Amino acid sequence: MQQPIGASELIINPRGAVYHLDLRPDEIADTIITVGDPERVAHVSKYFDRVEHKSAHREFITHTGYIGGKLISVMSTGIGPDNIDIALNEVDALVNIDFETRCIKETKKSVSVIRLGTCGSLQGEVGVDQLVAGTHGLGVDNLLHFYQPNNNDEELAILAAFEQHTNIHSHHIKPYISSASAGLLKHFTEGYSHGITVTCPGFYGPQGRILRLPLKMPNLVDQMTSFRFGNHHIANFEMETSAIYGLCNLLGHQCLSINVIVANRVKKEFSKDGAKAVDHMIQKSLGIIAGI
Repeated sequence: MQQPIGASELIINPRGAVYHLDLRPDEIADTIITVGDPERVAHVSKYFDRVEHKSAHREFITHTGYIGGKLISVMSTGIGPDNIDIALNEVDALVNIDFETRCIKETKKSVSVIRLGTCGSLQGEVGVDQLVAGTHGLGVDNLLHFYQPNNNDEELAILAAFEQHTNIHSHHIKPYISSASAGLLKHFTEGYSHGITVTCPGFYGPQGRILRLPLKMPNLVDQMTSFRFGNHHIANFEMETSAIYGLCNLLGHQCLSINVIVANRVKKEFSKDGAKAVDHMIQKSLGIIAGI
C-alpha cells in the first residue's frame, strides 16, 4: 500500500494550494508557459482572450486563461535552475498527486511546459532579436545530479564530445544533457533557429563575463561557440533550460525552450530594443502555442 507523502515533503497551504506556487490543481492548465521575470507574466496574459485565475507568491506569479478554446497558464519562475526545481516539481505535484490523500495518482498526466526567455547568442550569425528553439538543454549547473539520470545514446554521445572539447571535467564540473520534446519542437521552425541551449548557474563568471574577478575557465565561451557534433552546435546560453528539459523528461512532461537573443557574445552586440524583441517572441510564439 502506498504511503502518503509527508507534510514536510509536499507542503500544502490552508487553502489547499501547493506552497511556493500557491496554486490548487484546478488553477493550472495542461499547457504552461514559463518566464523568468514576474513582470513578464502580465505581458503574456494581456494577449489572452480572458484570464480565469491569478495567483502570486514570492517570485512565482501565475495567470491562467484562454486563447480561443485553449486553456493556457503563464508562470514566472524567477532566475536559475534552483527555482526551476521548485516550479516544475510543484507543477507535477498539482497534476500527478492527489492532494486529499497525498498519494501519487495511478494514472499520470503529461503537461506541456514551454519557456519564453531571453538569452545570449554563441554564434555570430544568430543575431540580436532573433529567436532560438533549443534542441537540447546542456547544463553546466548541478541540479540534475540530485536525480536519477535517463539519457539516450545520442544525448550521451553529444555530452561526451562536449566534455572532450572543453575539458570541463578538469575544473570539477560534470555537465548533463536532456532533449526538447520533438512533438513541440516541430511547430517552431519558420523564424526560429535551432541549436543546443547551454544553461549556466550564474550570469557573470559562469557566462564568461569579467568585472573584478578573474575567470578560472577564460576560454569556455569560445569553446562553446566552436563545439560541433554531427549536425549539432551550441546556439545560445541562459540560466533555466537544462533544468526544465531534465525534470520534464524524468517526470514524463513535454518541454521546449524558446529564447530571444538580447546579446550576441561573439559580436559583442546588445539589442537596441529588448522589450520590442521580447514582445515579438511572445506574440509569434503564442500564435503557435494556441494552435497546438
